[in-house]
Amino acid sequence: MALPSPGPDPWRLLGGFLFQLLLMLPLPPATGTGGQGPTPRVRYHAGDGHRALSFFHQKGLRDFDTLLLSADGNTLYVGAREAILALNIQSPGIPQLRNMISWPASERKKNDCAFKKKSSETQCFNFIRVLVSFNATHLYACGTFAFSPACAFIELQDSHLLPILKDKVMDGKGQSPFDPAHKHTAVLVDGMLYSGTMNNFLGSEPILMRTLGSQPVLKTDIFLRWLHPDASFVAAIPSSQVVYFFFEETASEFDFFEELYISRVARVCKNDVGGEKLLQKKWTTFLKAQLLCTQPGQLPFNIIRHAVLLPADPSSGSRIYAVFTSQWQVGGTRSSAVCAFSLADIEHVFKGKFKELNKETSRWTTYRGPEANPRPGSCSTGPSSDKALTFMKDHFLMDEHVVARPLLVKSGVEYTQLAVELAQGLDGSSHVVMYLGTSTGSLHKAVVPENSSAYLVEEIQLSPEPEPVRNLQLAPTQGAMFAGFSGGVWKVPRANCRVYESCVDCVLARDPHCAWDPESGICSLLSGSTPSAWRQDMEQGNPELACAHPMPRSPRRQSPPQLIKEVLAVPNSILELPCPHLSALASYYWSHGRATIPEASSTIYNGSLLLLPQDGVGGLYQCVATENGYSYPVVSYWVDSQDQSLALDPELAGVPRERVEVPLTRVGGGASMAAQRSYWPHFLIVTVLLAIVLLGVLTLLLASPLGALRARGKVQGCGTLPPREKAPLSRERHLQPSKDYRTSASDVDADNNHLGTEVA
Repeated sequence: MALPSPGPDPWRLLGGFLFQLLLMLPLPPATGTGGQGPTPRVRYHAGDGHRALSFFHQKGLRDFDTLLLSADGNTLYVGAREAILALNIQSPGIPQLRNMISWPASERKKNDCAFKKKSSETQCFNFIRVLVSFNATHLYACGTFAFSPACAFIELQDSHLLPILKDKVMDGKGQSPFDPAHKHTAVLVDGMLYSGTMNNFLGSEPILMRTLGSQPVLKTDIFLRWLHPDASFVAAIPSSQVVYFFFEETASEFDFFEELYISRVARVCKNDVGGEKLLQKKWTTFLKAQLLCTQPGQLPFNIIRHAVLLPADPSSGSRIYAVFTSQWQVGGTRSSAVCAFSLADIEHVFKGKFKELNKETSRWTTYRGPEANPRPGSCSTGPSSDKALTFMKDHFLMDEHVVARPLLVKSGVEYTQLAVELAQGLDGSSHVVMYLGTSTGSLHKAVVPENSSAYLVEEIQLSPEPEPVRNLQLAPTQGAMFAGFSGGVWKVPRANCRVYESCVDCVLARDPHCAWDPESGICSLLSGSTPSAWRQDMEQGNPELACAHPMPRSPRRQSPPQLIKEVLAVPNSILELPCPHLSALASYYWSHGRATIPEASSTIYNGSLLLLPQDGVGGLYQCVATENGYSYPVVSYWVDSQDQSLALDPELAGVPRERVEVPLTRVGGGASMAAQRSYWPHFLIVTVLLAIVLLGVLTLLLASPLGALRARGKVQGCGTLPPREKAPLSRERHLQPSKDYRTSASDVDADNNHLGTEVA
């Protein structure tokens, strides 16, 4: 790239020299979530003003882990460390505290906890782990209670929480974990609590248990090893006749060199009453099967993190969406996947064949013997026979797997929480929308089309510091998502339609909650009564069909700009024309009217166009984005010289214009200063580096003659050797070549070209 022609102005020469140094600067690294998989179209960093968020926190409270939405959708109940809160979420903005009740562990329990070598600073508290709505007037809550689980009913009065009386606190063993770090799950169905947790202090006794209600208390049998000691529960989902538990454990049916973790779905019947002689107070309908979330030719995603039920869809029926990770880190990064399992497929597997353990070989094989009628493990009415119960004690594992292919695979990300809803588009069709919480405090919004893989609409970094999302609670009536963290609760509106400032941007976003209103010229949130004139294209994201002003398909054909920003080119300065990157899925390039951008006086740095004002650099400059096969101008600048304003192109007549000031870097005196970003630090850095390089080269040049003289002096001074050293010690030593003169593998370049010859 040639320097500008020298002139009488020394500042022009200095500006040209500075401009050339700027071209040598390395580009800054791209930001955002790394890894393979769909890229979020829009990313918001923590504290970004373009995404309106609200954060509720309470002084002195930590660990906002458990979230419960009231039946009317106006109150959010939050279980924190030693406290339960009721938040009013009706009004926009930050949720308002209705009231709060404290539920600390007793001092005796805390002392016992510390005596058992648990931390009095992080563990010996009452962490709320179960918070469910028992009826219209009571909640039911359970907590770790300093490694001594406890439960209690909480009375409600106009959505306000009444204090918990000490004499009303009950034993919570089997309903809440001892250790706050252990995963757990619980769901209330027909007045009965179905829970999956650890049942002992050491965390080695997993249990599925039913309590409350009129039915007898039932649990899994510990001695029959229905569950592996390291089972970790993530979700409990009720169905018509059964309750499904989703968990992860070490596989007992596979024999490998290393432990293999697999995901499971277990099933118990709601009408199970236990056995009369065998399996008393134990489940008689407990069955479990393997969940397999995998894609062809790849290692399976074998560790389940969370699962939720999407209500029945007329086209596909009820489906369970679950997030998975893998125990194998391919390429040094952990990957995540989302799979959807049909309830019909799960029911089909539980109606299939059983596995049985061959006690001679200690291997699990397919059971091929006769089956009793009624089928063991079925939800038949009446008590089961002793023969059926004996069969169930050893045949609790199903032979087939519940298999699903991933809807979304993302590497470099660990999904920890999931929420799913159906959003109705402008054409009346329903679209599956997933909200995914990550281990680093981000929230991903994904849309699952009918016949293609999922895509990410946006990524929102909620937590300024990397920490996992503890819980997600969707509030449809409020149009918001609530995310629990260690320090508080974030309120996130489901959609951010106003950030899309043009019809093209609004349509390309393919957010089912957003549509373009041509009358107001705003991308607005869809509501129940949406005018038919609004624009949206969820299937293809085609702005040419959806928008009033069609955009060209060719990336080199430019549509007229909607607004022209007039910029004054100041002499002896470097002009910076920023280009906002509205979409991470688009590619961007700069154009200069119908001519090419002059290379000698321009460069692109961090997406912005840097111009060195010279003759011929004025005119129209446009930053054009190409996405989904369509091109549109993101921003348009008209550059005027200070001496004489250029006349606008006749084709641009009628386009609104706006005089703006852009960042300038001043080179010399006599020019107005409007700099918002200075490149002088870069200039100083490059100058210092250049001086260091020149000093190094000069040192080498001076050192070479001195080295030659020293070598010559050594040769001249060693012409006579002592008599004992004139002859070699042996012939072998004389024939052995010197190690310093042997060619190594490093002497051959990447193209296998020999760089030297061996010297004997």
